[in-house]
Amino acid sequence: MELTDTTPALGALRTALADGVERWKPRVQAVAREIHALKEISFEEVRSSAVLASLLEEGGFEVERGTGGLPTAFTASAGTGGLTVALCVEYDALPNIGHACGHNLIAGASVGAALALRPFVDELGITLKAIGTPAEEHGGGKALMLERGVFDGVGLALMVHPVQDGVTYNPAGTSAQAVGRYKATFTGKAAHAAAAPHLGVNAADAAVLSQVAIGLLRQQIPGDHRIACYVAEAGHVTNIIPERAVVEFECRAFTLPEFHALLERVRRCFEGAALATGTTLVFEDTEPLYEPLLQDDDLAAHWSGAMASFGKDTSPSAGLGGGSTDMGNISQVIPSLHPWLSIPGADVPIHSHAFAALADTPEAYGVMFEAATALAWTVAGAASTPTQRERFTQAAYRRRSFTQEGTS
Repeated sequence: MELTDTTPALGALRTALADGVERWKPRVQAVAREIHALKEISFEEVRSSAVLASLLEEGGFEVERGTGGLPTAFTASAGTGGLTVALCVEYDALPNIGHACGHNLIAGASVGAALALRPFVDELGITLKAIGTPAEEHGGGKALMLERGVFDGVGLALMVHPVQDGVTYNPAGTSAQAVGRYKATFTGKAAHAAAAPHLGVNAADAAVLSQVAIGLLRQQIPGDHRIACYVAEAGHVTNIIPERAVVEFECRAFTLPEFHALLERVRRCFEGAALATGTTLVFEDTEPLYEPLLQDDDLAAHWSGAMASFGKDTSPSAGLGGGSTDMGNISQVIPSLHPWLSIPGADVPIHSHAFAALADTPEAYGVMFEAATALAWTVAGAASTPTQRERFTQAAYRRRSFTQEGTS
């Protein structure tokens, strides 16, 4: 018989897990607030990573620092069970704006759940890993760690993400866009802007033309596609024809085929600008590709049931939402959960100064601890349901190895 939320044994375990979250509240909230104040950006989360790793050690985890060759990553492990569970911990801030995506709350929810689960890993038969994943905002820490073997053997992965007030807590059917980020460099020829402008080849003109072409393209792309760009370099003084211009850009779409088709159309905008101005053009990837997010239905059901018990709105989602996450890369190969954490009273957009302030309020920390409890209950429910446990165990991630003969 499969265990359900009304099974006495699971009900007692849920009570014990909620008590565990409550017991760790003061320490977890203090660390979450410290991370909010630190505002450390991608790959520079030295102190944030350290305080989280130390807290997990305090809770009985064995901690490996610098996981996957990333200095600000870590893996905290407990248990030896046959099902390996990963709770992803994010803690990077946005440049010049701080924690306007609420990663301090993501860290607190995952670590709070991990600390509550730690005493029950043997009872649940799990190997529990709290994996510190740096550089979600820019840099693709999870994508790099996935490639480097950090998630090998993981059967399910979970985390939460803060959003504005009014978003349903039911993640089923929600997603996030694939995003790729690139640099386009135009090279022309310098010349005196007054004495001999006709001898120059103006790379800044190519940057302008590419932006105009992209602007015109926007009217002919689907409404859920996104293109963004900015000029990173286009000359330094007025009396020199710029010989170098750099435009950084990104493309987003909800499926990989749509993403690649959009990227090709955007590249042609740059190529046309280079042709028109006589400049040369070089493209470079600046970050790993973030893949679309997939929500696991069984995990989503456990989570929604938990949040409903807190009186949260778990009505079906209206559909796909914008934004991207490197958790998408994890979800493509490991059953995953990435639900949305609606902050009460947050009526401002994420990635704004106002949202950064709201991520450090009593209301935000209140839902953070509800999320920590719900994550712990989700893990317990999945590990205690035989058919789901078997599916997740069989789904344990194994990287492909490549030989001269092909894939093995």
